[in-house]
Amino acid sequence: MLNEKNIEHVYREYTREPLSADEIRLVLAALDLPASAVLRRRDPAFKSLGLAGDEGDETLIAAMAEHPTLLQRPIGVVGTLGDGARAAVGRPPEALLDILP
Repeated sequence: MLNEKNIEHVYREYTREPLSADEIRLVLAALDLPASAVLRRRDPAFKSLGLAGDEGDETLIAAMAEHPTLLQRPIGVVGTLGDGARAAVGRPPEALLDILP
């Protein structure tokens, strides 16, 4: 969608370059959401790790850093994480347009 609208962006392949736990914390802060709100409960890792979805943020962040497929995607970020960035989960994809300047 961003390509179709000629919106400049950088795509990060989450399986090749997963977010660190610190980056996930910064993304969550930009989203203003707890980790449980961006947890993919249907992901195979959710079941294999025995997660319930109500674990604390630090437990879920550690799991997401270790198993990046647990994190909802796409997540768009405008700005520098930790420095007033805005972010949105792209579900639906048009939600990403809401954070554009």
